[in-house]
Amino acid sequence: MSVAEIAGSDPIAGRARRVRDLLSRLGPVPTIALVIISSFVLTALLADLISPHDPLATSLRDRLRPPAWTAGGSERYLLGTDVLGRDVLSRLIHGVRTSLLVAAFALAGGAGIGLVVALVAGYFGGKVDAILMRVVDMMLALPIILLALIFAVTLGPATQNVIFAIALVLWARFARVIRGDVLVLRQASFVELARVAGASPFRIITKHLLPNVLSTLLVMASVQVGFVVIVEASLSFLGAGVPVPTPAWGSMIAEGREYVVTAWWLTVAPGVATMLLVMAFNFFGDWLRDELDPRLSQL
Repeated sequence: MSVAEIAGSDPIAGRARRVRDLLSRLGPVPTIALVIISSFVLTALLADLISPHDPLATSLRDRLRPPAWTAGGSERYLLGTDVLGRDVLSRLIHGVRTSLLVAAFALAGGAGIGLVVALVAGYFGGKVDAILMRVVDMMLALPIILLALIFAVTLGPATQNVIFAIALVLWARFARVIRGDVLVLRQASFVELARVAGASPFRIITKHLLPNVLSTLLVMASVQVGFVVIVEASLSFLGAGVPVPTPAWGSMIAEGREYVVTAWWLTVAPGVATMLLVMAFNFFGDWLRDELDPRLSQL
C-alpha cells in the first residue's frame, strides 16, 4: 500500500485485515525463506540446549578432525573440528546467536534513530530538514568497514563496538527513506485537521505520522538484516568485529582460510550458513517490500 493511499484513510482501521491478507499471499519462495529464518532464530534461542559440545572447549588430540561422513571422521563431531579441536557444529550454532544479536541491536538502534530524525525533518521542514539531511548525506558517505576498524583500533574489538559502528551508519538509510513518506503524510487531510484542532507537533507526529510509517520501517528493517549480517561477518573476518574466542561466523572463516585445501569444512560450514541466512532475509525482505510498499523496489 502506498503512502498516498494510506494518507486518505484512517491510519488504524483495517490493519488486522491487511495483515491477514498479507499472510494469505505468501508464495513458495517467501514461505521457504520464512522457514529458514525461523529455524535460525530457534537455533539461536536454543543454542545452549542443542549444541552437542561446549563451543569454547579445546581438544588438541581431535584437532582438524574431518566431518563424520568423510574418511577419518567421527560421529562425535558431525561437522569436524577446527585447529584447536573445537567442535565446528557447536561453534556454528552459537555463531547464529552472535549474528542475530548483533543484527537485532544494530537494527534497533539504527532504525530508532533514523525514525526520529525522519519524523522531525519531514514534519518541520525548512532549515531543520536541510541540516538533518546534510548530516544524513555525510553519514551515508562514510565507509562502514573503515569506521568499524577505527573503533576497533581506538577502543579494541568488542561486540558493542560492532553494534555501535553499524547503527551509526545504518540510521541514515532509514532516515532518508522514511522522511519521504513523512513529507507526503504531513499534507494529508487528517494531519491538517489535527493542526486546525490545535494538536501539538508532538501529538501529530506520534499519533498521526508514526503509525503510518511503521510499514515502511518494517520493510526497511527486513531488507537491511542481510546487510548487517554480512557487515558483522566481514568485520569479524578482519579481526575488528566480535572478539575471539566468542563464536562468530566471520572469525571462523578467517581461522580456516589457511586450511582451505586440507580442512575445507572450516570455511565451508560458516560460509554456507552465512549465505543461507542472508539469502533468506533478502528473499523475504524483497517479498515484504513489494507487498507493503512497491515504491521501495525502485530505490
